[in-house]
Amino acid sequence: MTVIAPQLASVRVRVVALLVVLIVWLVLRPNKPKFYLQDAIVVQFNLTSGVGLLTSVFQITLSSRNPNDRIGVYYDRIDAYVLYKGQQITAATALPPGYQGHNDVIVWSPYLYGAAVPLAPYLADALYQDENAGYILLYVRVDGRLRWKVGSWISGHYHLQVNCPVFLTVDGSNHSGDGPVPYFHFRQMTSCTVDV
Repeated sequence: MTVIAPQLASVRVRVVALLVVLIVWLVLRPNKPKFYLQDAIVVQFNLTSGVGLLTSVFQITLSSRNPNDRIGVYYDRIDAYVLYKGQQITAATALPPGYQGHNDVIVWSPYLYGAAVPLAPYLADALYQDENAGYILLYVRVDGRLRWKVGSWISGHYHLQVNCPVFLTVDGSNHSGDGPVPYFHFRQMTSCTVDV
């Protein structure tokens, strides 16, 4: 009898703790931030033939909306970069850290640079093929750390990973003295996948 009583007390404490967590979750209804890629401008995109070195400059406009009514978000570190078929083609660019209040929106417009990034031969070939076909699919990736704020309580750090598709169409009708100069069009705002 004396051995069972401490075990029952331990079970009761666990049940009460789980009920408290469930009630807090039901009251707060936490949702992860929503990210949108609003625009992507290709400033430079040159693949050096023969050696497979890609130099690129993008200006992106990325927004984040906090859908929570009672939960704020601290972005402690956020880095953005561009991927092509899984390979990073720009350096990570730090976005300004900050606090996002309830139902607030934050907009960032960084430049993302990649200078003479070596591509694997099969990726260089794929990039030539995509450009000749008239479209290129890239991804803007955001990696960072965030904390949640409820009242005066602030959580520990959580890893944030955002993935935004960038569908570009290529217009090769612009010409210079050396031949056609491709012009890239970003078609429409896209919503991003967010993992926290």
